[in-house]
Amino acid sequence: MNCLLLPALLAPVAAPVPEVRGQYVEARTCDVFTGSCFANADTGLTGKNAVLAWKVDAGAFAGQKLDGLAVVAVVAAPDTLGLKQSAPGKAILIVDERATKAQRAALVALAKAQAGDLVGEVVAVRAAPIDFTICPCDGNGCSMLSAGAARLTTRCLDVEHDKACGNETTLYPPLARGVSAKAAMAAENCFGGTGLGETWHDTDRRGAFVGSFNCFSGR
Repeated sequence: MNCLLLPALLAPVAAPVPEVRGQYVEARTCDVFTGSCFANADTGLTGKNAVLAWKVDAGAFAGQKLDGLAVVAVVAAPDTLGLKQSAPGKAILIVDERATKAQRAALVALAKAQAGDLVGEVVAVRAAPIDFTICPCDGNGCSMLSAGAARLTTRCLDVEHDKACGNETTLYPPLARGVSAKAAMAAENCFGGTGLGETWHDTDRRGAFVGSFNCFSGR
């Protein structure tokens, strides 16, 4: 009896399973839904600050189960966000006060894995209550975040009424890795704390993303 041997290349390969999955929101102080004329006006002058937040629905990272916990990165970058960074950004990481010491370390590691050089210089890690909700809506762009001195509110973009020049598109991708998100309006994006040497209170800017994230092994 002859046996047919399948080549190894034809053997089924299991799809990678994310270590952690959950909800994601970001807002930066420059537009992400914009035209090139507006984007060029921002370059080198503004758009160097952002708030990024991850809320874990399920999963473990660095050996710690993180279901229901959140971490927030408050960022000051050397360049306008959306462009290639010339140097690592500075960041304050805010970890969920409900997390254990080990879970807080895992949340910090998760934020670093997701944001990379954007949080290359972590100037402080602070524990605080984090209230992060993505609100059900037709456009999937509504969210609210409160985390210590950082606050963020987004709404859905109206692709007609929120246009300025008529040639807008989602010009930049989200700042974090492994994110699936839609551009949204940042109704409020503010940081009033210490540690970065600057604060901001930005309103009604087409500079947010709302969606989900998956963090895979090796990312």
